[in-house]
Amino acid sequence: MKKTFFVLLFVLSILLFGALGSILLNAYLPKIASLPLLNTWSVLKKATDRVTIINKTEQIIVAEDDTVEKIVSQPATAVVNIVTTLQATSPLAKGSVGILPVKTGVLVTNDGLIVSYSSTPLTKEMFEYSVILFDGTVQSADFLGYDTLTNIFFLRLTDAKNTPSIAFANSDDARVGKKLIALGGSSLPYQNRLATGILSNINHSFNLSGKTVASSEKMEGILETDFVATEKFIGGPAVGYNGEMIGLMGSLLIDNISFSFLIPANSVRESLDRMIKGEMNTRVTLGAYYLPLTKTLALQMKLPLDAGALIYSPSGKTGLAILAGSSAMKAGLEAGDIIKSVDGKSVTLTSPLPLLLTPYHTGESVKMLVWRKGAEQEISVQF
Repeated sequence: MKKTFFVLLFVLSILLFGALGSILLNAYLPKIASLPLLNTWSVLKKATDRVTIINKTEQIIVAEDDTVEKIVSQPATAVVNIVTTLQATSPLAKGSVGILPVKTGVLVTNDGLIVSYSSTPLTKEMFEYSVILFDGTVQSADFLGYDTLTNIFFLRLTDAKNTPSIAFANSDDARVGKKLIALGGSSLPYQNRLATGILSNINHSFNLSGKTVASSEKMEGILETDFVATEKFIGGPAVGYNGEMIGLMGSLLIDNISFSFLIPANSVRESLDRMIKGEMNTRVTLGAYYLPLTKTLALQMKLPLDAGALIYSPSGKTGLAILAGSSAMKAGLEAGDIIKSVDGKSVTLTSPLPLLLTPYHTGESVKMLVWRKGAEQEISVQF
């Protein structure tokens, strides 16, 4: 019995020391084999054929890149300050000694064309404009026009030579959660005001009329952000992290509260194209107030349709929903009518009534499919 115990103890000792030796060899043999005096021994080379030796370790410090600064380095050069002064002949100049606020604008073409935003309509006779460029140089600018649909106005530098311009994104591709950077003018050269945020909502039913009812003459559909925007950002661009403009900063005073948002880049582009073609004053005027229908609104109002434009006034009177002498009145549209389509194109939240009217010009006509008192009828509207 005693002999058997010693045999077992001997065997266990061999196994224990063998395992320990194997661990030590795996841990230290590669290091020993890498020593200059021993690395030529063929036996050690074979023992370490499948082992990768790290002879040197380094401490790596990863510094966070100043990403926002790099992203805006190009679009920032297209952001300008617009200094507005009253013309002596302007009716507003009589008795006025106040200093008008500086606006932000953005260059959109290389020949000095600038877009900016104003909720108050502007005319050529009202103001004179000076523009401070990114490098601090000052140029005068000519007023080109004001788009009543989008509240965008246009200037052109009088001595423009290959100016920087901002790149446009396709705002139809924008999705909630997209990271954005707002750029505003600054009083110092080579510097902008910056604000970072996200696209928090795509509000398809918001209308630039700023009222509880939408106007057929105002753009519908804006981008909402979580920027803490000040007046210094209004008229400036908001760009994605690729540096392209996703929208133009705008604002409206609603119930004495300033509400800021983005005019989508595609709407800015459409307005710009129309201005370049000299078609700014040929936008059609329907002359109707309406509610863009949603599933929620249809349930609340017990309507049979959940898409379209419901011609509406709180009192239900046509005289308050349709402007006197307008195309809508001449065509016989009434309060309570739901405009379902324009020349076969359905009125929806993503294709609102003002957008469907955009391609038409004064003097043209359209056919509208209207739901009235339980039946559909086609109505011709002459602009």
